[in-house]
Amino acid sequence: MRLVATIAALVVWGMALPSHAADPLQAFPPAEAGMVRHVLQLPKQADESAVKVELIVGKSVLLDAQNRYFFGGRIQKEDIKGWGYPRYVVGALGHMAGTQMAVDPSAPKVERFVALAGEPYLIRYNSRLPVVVYVPEGTEVRYRIWKAEPQAKPVAKG
Repeated sequence: MRLVATIAALVVWGMALPSHAADPLQAFPPAEAGMVRHVLQLPKQADESAVKVELIVGKSVLLDAQNRYFFGGRIQKEDIKGWGYPRYVVGALGHMAGTQMAVDPSAPKVERFVALAGEPYLIRYNSRLPVVVYVPEGTEVRYRIWKAEPQAKPVAKG
């Protein structure tokens, strides 16, 4: 009787496992007020160790076409308690800044995507988990895929 109860408990527990695997987003909490959750599901790659994902967070703004602009702020990686999965959070966009080249005042403004300042934010490529990014409302999340060449090249001795 005890063996039957143990087997039944294992079967029920085993049936619950696929529901966790079927919805990996259940580990990621919904966005808080004033924030939006963006989800990127990456396709499987033959060699995921040779691939990186660049996260680009910013906003489309009407500006002149000549100057270079950027927002203050940063992407922070957080681990979800109890799961260990990473999530990426931008608490707020800082002030927008840019170069100050003189432009023709009659030149029309153009819509441009202005990203956070700083170095590219590269993360590990993992097609088994979604990339989840939380940003303030009105903010966009874009991405770029970076791939390494298959062969490493030697460096000359000098």
